[in-house]
Amino acid sequence: MRLLIGLMWLLHWLPLPVLGRIGKGMGSLLFIIMGPRREITLTNLRLTMPQLTEEQRRDIARQHFQGYSRSVLERSVLWWAPESRLKKLITIETSAGMPPGEIPVELMTEKPTILLCPHFVCLDVAGAAIAMEASASSMYVAQSNKVFDEVLRAGRARFKPVKLFSRKDGIKPIFRALKEKLPYFMLPDMDFGDKEAEFVPFFGIPAATLTATARIAAATGGQVMPVIATFLPNYAGYRVKFYPVWENYPGPDMIAATRRMNEFIEERVKEAPAEYFWTHKRFKTRPEGEPSFYSNKR
Repeated sequence: MRLLIGLMWLLHWLPLPVLGRIGKGMGSLLFIIMGPRREITLTNLRLTMPQLTEEQRRDIARQHFQGYSRSVLERSVLWWAPESRLKKLITIETSAGMPPGEIPVELMTEKPTILLCPHFVCLDVAGAAIAMEASASSMYVAQSNKVFDEVLRAGRARFKPVKLFSRKDGIKPIFRALKEKLPYFMLPDMDFGDKEAEFVPFFGIPAATLTATARIAAATGGQVMPVIATFLPNYAGYRVKFYPVWENYPGPDMIAATRRMNEFIEERVKEAPAEYFWTHKRFKTRPEGEPSFYSNKR
């Protein structure tokens, strides 16, 4: 692992167009050899984009493998490149009422703020962009390899202090962080089973979806501000877009609020379909009595 980390460190010296093309080539190879993950991706795309041809879905799947591989290699830039270089690579896009081209730090720290950051392959870029300007908090899955775990934690907290919680810590640390006006990165769009989740449509398919975003917002009086990071064309860097705070959210109905969240994510996926995290079994948990969409190979 130390050798791999050393290689990652060396990669951060490469110009981004060179590093990006290496990642794209690696992704093309992985698309060929990682059959089970390729099939999961294609299954997800068949379910969510039935209007496309199989050839079109395979093209999106191939681009997804390329983008995901790029994001892994380009984390070396996020973890070790100088702050000045990162700021040149990251373009901030804001909505009306926010400072143009700047992280809306004042808005996200004036009251408890949930930063809704769905699983696009560049989501770590959003974290790095904010960490250069403000402290934040997030849920964190400890890595089995201690060396890699230390590098990952250090990379995410190298600019401003970042509070990282594990799922076993429960929800109380999140409430404390929000009470301290520390923005909380929320990544609620993966299948964690049916515990604390409801079957809410995602592209028309019932998907086990955590209702935590709505429940935390209701319990803390917090606001939800979505943020999405995507690649800029031609290996020029990244776009981090901050969307308007959701009005009248969550309201009295937690399931309706969760459906609103899924609908927002759907719209963002349509804008950059190859950059959403399709290799995850998003529809693994099924309503009682309904068969699995996936094979049992992996």
